Amino acid sequence: MSSLIWLVLLSCSTLVISTKNASDSNVSQDKSIFILAGQSNMAGRGGLMSGRWDGRVPPECQSSPKILRLNAKNKWEEARPPLHRDIDYLKAWDRARASIRQFNLKELKHWGNWPCSLRHWRNTDKRVEAWRPTLRTALSRAHAALQGGGIIRAILWYQGESDTRCQEDAKLYKARLSKFFTDIRSDLKMPELPVVQVALASAEGPYIDDIRKAQLGIDLPNVKCVDAKGMKIGYDGLHLSTEGEVHVGQMMADAFAQFIA
Repeated sequence: MSSLIWLVLLSCSTLVISTKNASDSNVSQDKSIFILAGQSNMAGRGGLMSGRWDGRVPPECQSSPKILRLNAKNKWEEARPPLHRDIDYLKAWDRARASIRQFNLKELKHWGNWPCSLRHWRNTDKRVEAWRPTLRTALSRAHAALQGGGIIRAILWYQGESDTRCQEDAKLYKARLSKFFTDIRSDLKMPELPVVQVALASAEGPYIDDIRKAQLGIDLPNVKCVDAKGMKIGYDGLHLSTEGEVHVGQMMADAFAQFIA
């Protein structure tokens, strides 16, 4: 692993991180870039209760002047939790939901109350374009991270809770996920790009076993799956606790290490 690590966070939005001072003109040297994508458990909700973060940062997650992130304005800054603060799509969705209700309750009901199911990541329907960040936008952020050099090392994917609500989505999940991984690799012109995904620990609906089976059963080259089942869940019963997040992060790092062993 190179000494410089950059992260592109795409949890229904985009962010990036590096390991040199933001003012360092040579920050692009030996960059390793990781794309983090999915939905809210990838962004992280650890330590959140009653809409407020407790502010606790585990030792494994302490900030460093050598770890930077690309913020929503494509400006480099030292990465500090919460890393997703200006790119979290949940906040944008809360704002958009109010305006959508004013003119199109029927469409709001059709698309559901959570816009990060896999079909929304892949869907190009213009009805949701106004309030849904697209894969195109995420890819644009990934390409921005490459400016000045560097190599995308892997995609880290944690998503699927929303797809547990609908039997049809659960039934089609494996095929959709396989195509999604293939398509994003193609878009990045990296057909063998490693992918580390997470099998669900929690769900919004009754079809969690179907989604987990699909995730654990993906049969594509250079795709590994770590299992979050049994990880500690937070107060809302859906999102991982801080301890759960740290544990899953360690498992994903170990899985990636197998690619470079």
